[in-house]
Amino acid sequence: MSPVQPPRARRVAIIGGRRVPFAHSDGPYATASNQDLLTAAVDGLADRFGLRGPGAVDEVVAGAVLKHSRDFNLARETVLGSALDPRTPAYDVQQACGTGLQAVVAAANKIALGQTEAAVAGGADTASDAPLGVNDRLRRILLEARRARSTGDRLKALARIRPAHLVPDIPRNAEPRTGLSMGEHAAVTARAWGIGRAAQDELAATSHRRLAAAYERGFFDDLVVPFRGLERDQNLRPDSTVEKLARLKPVFGLDGPDPTMTAGNSTPLTDGAAVVLLASEEWAEARGLRPLAYLTTYATAAVDFVHGDVAGGEDGLLMAPAYAVPRMLERAGYGIEDFDLVEIHEAFASQVLATLAAWEKRGLAPVDRDRLNVAGSSLATGHPFAATGARIVATLAKLLAERGGPGRGLISVCAAGGQGVTAVLERD
Repeated sequence: MSPVQPPRARRVAIIGGRRVPFAHSDGPYATASNQDLLTAAVDGLADRFGLRGPGAVDEVVAGAVLKHSRDFNLARETVLGSALDPRTPAYDVQQACGTGLQAVVAAANKIALGQTEAAVAGGADTASDAPLGVNDRLRRILLEARRARSTGDRLKALARIRPAHLVPDIPRNAEPRTGLSMGEHAAVTARAWGIGRAAQDELAATSHRRLAAAYERGFFDDLVVPFRGLERDQNLRPDSTVEKLARLKPVFGLDGPDPTMTAGNSTPLTDGAAVVLLASEEWAEARGLRPLAYLTTYATAAVDFVHGDVAGGEDGLLMAPAYAVPRMLERAGYGIEDFDLVEIHEAFASQVLATLAAWEKRGLAPVDRDRLNVAGSSLATGHPFAATGARIVATLAKLLAERGGPGRGLISVCAAGGQGVTAVLERD
């Protein structure tokens, strides 16, 4: 009996994307849930590409980082409340800030293997509607009361409740293993790599300037669907300059000398959602849809930010892409100079600059700044954790298509937990 040959991988086409404008937390979307945000993005995608019919897509993959217990089946509940066929299967993924890109990769893998023909992938997050946990001491008392076999034992357990037990557990932007916030971790990395304040402010001002220019020329007209009164990203400051940013006081790394990280060169807490339509070439051709680009390779990595070389900068919390990208490019046979465009998620300006320096240290060529985040990125748009990856994929795919000819783009996303998700988009 001859061995079964593995299926030949197919090319995965990026047809397009859709997102809601990103908003400041506790702002216009303060009462919107993850499902509300994700549904708005999915409906926008359905309207744009005619996905309202039965069986229009085979699957939906999405996730959120800040999830209520009610969000345990977020992707599927979104399908049921959206314009998509309610018979469309869906499932959740979560990899912190890499969630959106990881959802795209998960959907792409099935298309590449011929298991599906078309899928929607992305994510949503709302910092405004963050879940509040029951105080753990109260939770233990309530569980003990539930297990009690008599009314007397139940009352005895409940009698131990004190006012302090009624204070809820507020979600913290801190790593469980270290207790440090992402910003504080980034400040350690900034010091280790010698990333100065002026360079960070320049990167932030450039992000705002480029995002504003992209909006003005209509680049986002078919990518952004208005939602709750917003038509543009609320964090965008078109008049941002290095001089204005220089007036802001540092907010991270205050326990060390010469802190450099401010609210202006760091991403704010943000609400939003973004999704991407992926498909096989056959599916796209049958519907008269022209792919913007193709997702050709991807890689993940992680660093030991607890016990590794953190002080030296090698294993900083957000430095995993410094390892993932060189490995991915070596596998694909590319160098940085082979990329027309580079998209690095701007969690912090210092993290972008440290990543660029680390790539050079690992033998990659310097990134041409004229090719970096050419339509702005997270410092200007904001960063709803699970939505960022899909936002970047849709933006980069359209940027490559605009060029008219063959092109190649690199995506690098850092994530909490010392992880990184990276990918390559290409166009014939």
